[in-house]
Amino acid sequence: MTKNETYRHELKYCIRTADYYAIRQRLRAVMKPDQFAGADGRYVVRSIYFDNMDDKALREKINGAQKREKFRIRYYNDDLSFISLEKKIKRNNLCMKIAARLTEEECRAVLCGTSGFMRNHEFELVRELYCKMNFQRLCPKVLVSYVREPYVYAAGNVRVTFDFQIRSSLFHRKFLEETMADVAVADSPDEMILEVKFDSFLPEVIQSLLQTEGIRQQAYSKYGVCRRFG
Repeated sequence: MTKNETYRHELKYCIRTADYYAIRQRLRAVMKPDQFAGADGRYVVRSIYFDNMDDKALREKINGAQKREKFRIRYYNDDLSFISLEKKIKRNNLCMKIAARLTEEECRAVLCGTSGFMRNHEFELVRELYCKMNFQRLCPKVLVSYVREPYVYAAGNVRVTFDFQIRSSLFHRKFLEETMADVAVADSPDEMILEVKFDSFLPEVIQSLLQTEGIRQQAYSKYGVCRRFG
């Protein structure tokens, strides 16, 4: 199981295609593509989010709760050989992620409600989800998909990502299918999300490269956006 040693800062910006090209060109001069990105510098992220029958996680986001958490199952490029159960903890603009590996068989069991194996699982996070599935009635709610283009910078442990083509499975409640049943949720075709994550400080060189007239920091939740219609 992995865990961020400290809370990290997380900043989000909604940008357009023109901003993306301008910022990306500047970033490429000093930042490196993430090692896990493909030949085109990108990969597909799919996250299955959990919530309870009262949509607690969604309501906390909408109401701007300063302390909240979400559970999700995440995998990349439709490769089910590496599946991660994650709990993301938010404290204002700070975040911490705790993760544990799941096998494909375990993942499918969790998603269909066959959770008995979780009770004595080797990873504490899996056992925690088991308790919350039984006592808080957490269950998988929606599949969120998007394309990510990531860049990293060693000083400050900085990670800058461009996320686009955000899609939601909406009312579709089946997961891990070969053919995705989802729809685009962006307000406009060229909408993208710029995320900036760092530890205790954001190096001045990165700050200057990100400065772009007309964009502003804002609260943005892919889970919230993908739950707008159901």
